[in-house]
Amino acid sequence: MTSERSLTPFQKKLYRIIFEADTPAGKQFDVWLLVMILASVLTVFLESTPSIAQEYRPVFKVLEWIFTVFFTIEYVLRIYCSLRPVTYVRSFYGIIDLLSILPTYLSLFIPGSQVGAVIRILRLLRVFRVFKLHSFLNQGDIIGTALLRSRRKIAVFLYVVFLMVIVIGSFMYLIESNGPAADQFDSIPRSIYWAIVTITTVGYGDISPATTLGQFIAALVMVAGYAIIAVPTGIVSAELMNVNQQNKAKVCPHCLEEGHDHDARHCKICGGLLVLPEIQSTHGDKSPG
Repeated sequence: MTSERSLTPFQKKLYRIIFEADTPAGKQFDVWLLVMILASVLTVFLESTPSIAQEYRPVFKVLEWIFTVFFTIEYVLRIYCSLRPVTYVRSFYGIIDLLSILPTYLSLFIPGSQVGAVIRILRLLRVFRVFKLHSFLNQGDIIGTALLRSRRKIAVFLYVVFLMVIVIGSFMYLIESNGPAADQFDSIPRSIYWAIVTITTVGYGDISPATTLGQFIAALVMVAGYAIIAVPTGIVSAELMNVNQQNKAKVCPHCLEEGHDHDARHCKICGGLLVLPEIQSTHGDKSPG
C-alpha cells in the first residue's frame, strides 16, 4: 500500500485547485480544462477532414502542440501535488491523462500518430465530478454489475450462436456452391460470414443466395435473428432488476450506510430497521421503530 507523502503549502494549494472541484478556483480550473479538451478533440476531427486540413494544416499543427504542452504541464502538476503520485499514475484517469499527450510526441517519429489524441475525449468523464453528477456514475456501476453477473449466461448464449452460424454457413455452402451464386459462396468461412451478417440482421447485401432452398433458409435465419438478439437483452434486463432490488435492500434509510447483506433486517452501524414498516413510510417517519 502506497503511503501518503507530506505536501508543502504550495502543493496543497495546487492540490485543491487541480483535484478538488468544491472551491471556486478548482471548479474554474476544471471548466477550463473541459473546454481545452473539447477544443483539442475538435481540432483532431477537423484535421482529419482533407478539404479543411489542406488549407489550415499549419494552424492545426500549432494548436495541437499548444494543447499537448498544456496537458503535459497539467499531467506533471498532478503528479507533483498528488498525495500518492504512484497511485495517480496507475489510476484510470492517470493512464488516460498520459495517453492523451503521447500521440503528439509519437508523431515526431511516427507520422500520423497524432490522430490518437482523440482519446482525450475520455477525459470528459471528469464532467461527472465537476458538476456533481455522481448519481450517473452509480447507475453506470449498476449496469456494470448486471453485465458482470450475466456473463456466464451470455457466454453460453454466444457459444450456441457460434455453433449455429458454423452449421448454417456450412449448409449454405453445400447448397449455393454449385448454383448461380457459387462465386459468392466459394468457401465455408465466407459462407459463415454470410450467416453472421444475416443472423445479426445487419444485411450488407454483398453476399446473397440465388437458389430457392437457399433463399428459404435465409428467410428463416433472418426471422430467427430477431429472436436471437432479444435473448441477451432479456438476460441483462433480468440482472438489472435483481441488482436494483438488492441495492434498495442494502441501504439503511436512517444513516444511509451501504453494504448490508441482502437478508439483513437491522443496520450494522445505527441498528435501525433496513426496511421501514409500511405505516412509517406512509407518514414519512424515518426514526427507528
